[in-house]
Amino acid sequence: MTLENDIGAALLAGGVSAALLLGALAFQYLGGLAPCEMCIWQRWPHGAAILLGLGGGLLVSSGKLPRTSARTLALLAIAGLAISGAIGVFHAGVEWKFWPGPPACTGFGYVPGSTDFRIVRCDEAQWRLLGISLAGYNAIFSLGIAAFAWSLLRRTKG
Repeated sequence: MTLENDIGAALLAGGVSAALLLGALAFQYLGGLAPCEMCIWQRWPHGAAILLGLGGGLLVSSGKLPRTSARTLALLAIAGLAISGAIGVFHAGVEWKFWPGPPACTGFGYVPGSTDFRIVRCDEAQWRLLGISLAGYNAIFSLGIAAFAWSLLRRTKG
């Protein structure tokens, strides 16, 4: 049962990261919201979690990687998800003016298909639902699922 939990945790972390990253890209490419610098920072750990969690989990499941690597891949994927969530907490705090953001966190953003570059500030949320920005939702989902995936790793047969 432990191997199944390890693979399940890896696939869960990678799958949720894929969903969150696809959502961010949809807001950018379909919704016209250009990402700020801190938005981009949150995407990199998701990419790592996708590669390690989904890719690694599928390779272990298919026997292409040793079964012993499942737990390590799961831990790394969970770490990627949690790191993105932690950056999301920091970013949401900057948006709410709880603390200052990086001084250089105003830059040009671009949405493909548009003809202009616009300044995108890290301390101004472009979109909110129920008062929560995209950075806030990334933090909630990333940290919540990372905690759940971690709990899967801690379960043992018995």
